[in-house]
Amino acid sequence: MIPEEFVKRIHSQKYIASEALLKALEEPSPVSIRINHSKWNKRPLNSEPVPWCSNGYYLENRPSYTLDPLFHSGCYYPQEASSMFLEQVIRQTSVLSENFRVLDLCAAPGGKSTHLSDIIGPDNLLVANDAIRSRASILAETITKWGSGNTLVTQNDPATFGRLSGFFDIIIVDAPCSGEGMFRVETAVREWSVGNTFHCSERQKRILMDVWPALKENGILVYSSCTFNPGENEENIKWFIGKKEAECIQLDVSAFKGISEIDFEGIFGYGFYPDKIRGEGFFISAIRKTSQQEKTKVKSQRKTELQPDKNDLEVVNQWTHFSKDRIFKWGEELFAVPCAMDDYLHLYRNLKIVKPGTKVFVIKNNNYLPSHELAISHQLKTDAFPGNEINLSEALSFMRRDNFMLHNAAKGWNIVTYKGINLGFANNLGNRVNNYFPMEWRIRMNLPDRGTENIIKWEDDENGIS
Repeated sequence: MIPEEFVKRIHSQKYIASEALLKALEEPSPVSIRINHSKWNKRPLNSEPVPWCSNGYYLENRPSYTLDPLFHSGCYYPQEASSMFLEQVIRQTSVLSENFRVLDLCAAPGGKSTHLSDIIGPDNLLVANDAIRSRASILAETITKWGSGNTLVTQNDPATFGRLSGFFDIIIVDAPCSGEGMFRVETAVREWSVGNTFHCSERQKRILMDVWPALKENGILVYSSCTFNPGENEENIKWFIGKKEAECIQLDVSAFKGISEIDFEGIFGYGFYPDKIRGEGFFISAIRKTSQQEKTKVKSQRKTELQPDKNDLEVVNQWTHFSKDRIFKWGEELFAVPCAMDDYLHLYRNLKIVKPGTKVFVIKNNNYLPSHELAISHQLKTDAFPGNEINLSEALSFMRRDNFMLHNAAKGWNIVTYKGINLGFANNLGNRVNNYFPMEWRIRMNLPDRGTENIIKWEDDENGIS
């Protein structure tokens, strides 16, 4: 049952067609995914594009992501369609230049972060953060699978970013909220209360105030939520701009049918309502900082203790496209970071970093063991390791870490591929093959008797359906 207090309130919100919205909330949620075009250029069969996202698609039915190797290898990500509008906000408010820095403050499980990673490109920096340890771990897994190499993952309270004065060009605050936009899910309805909406509003205000110093002068803060509540949306933005020197930016949504512009005393927000658009409930607004902001200078630092040796760099050059000036060694592990080393060390001194970039290899008994992160990275050279193509059944066995064989595999390290996409490493020792798919990521679901009919089918312009 939809809470009575919620129903009463939306009847008073002039920009909401309350009866139509309530009816829409009784319907099934749309299913949508976003394609990682750096890995996979096909589109889902019988799909429709998400109008405001260059690589988003609606699916006819919800597939089994768990049983699809392409999902595990980062070829696509299931993301709610309304939230993909972030792409339009960035493109309309910002000119992406070299050394651009973006913070996704409340980033888990990673849908927005992988989207941002694509939008800003490989030569700019994304810091993806979540304050909760378990969620930050999930976020790191999502970023690793996407493989872009321009993102590091942190686990910090928003207040911690106040130390990084004027560091970021864009900050995304997808604020924890009362979840009204997700009322098609029973859990969201059950957890809602009037008291929780007030609690969320106060927490959102604190988050905005805490992270604001980290945004540079003329930088953009994008605020979003998955609720219809004005007290968590436009009223919060109005309150915030009253406290800070900032302006709300009006966006052009004329090309996208169904998006509602909310003009609240000069505050512009954009509402996505399930009776008007094909997606869940969502709110988004863009704010420009107009005040001066002191910018912390990033000092050049000696890094001799992190410096890899000549042999390490030769292996990096042999296996990857990473620049040698972004490589550091921590114990016996070697990483490629997504920014200049001085910037990275500045972040390291101020933040708790969960994932510093891409782990390239581990040295064990003077042997270089390539990392799974390298296997699914965009920066792996295609000829660095012999490939070994396997079918769907074998791919699922590989990712379950069942007994696994490679036929006609070269001795040593091999890349295991499915439909030409890297799944991970296997090491052929001659008498056996060691599977290096991460144990903590293995598929635990029992495989169905009749294969996996419920995975996404893809269009192929040249060869029909794949």
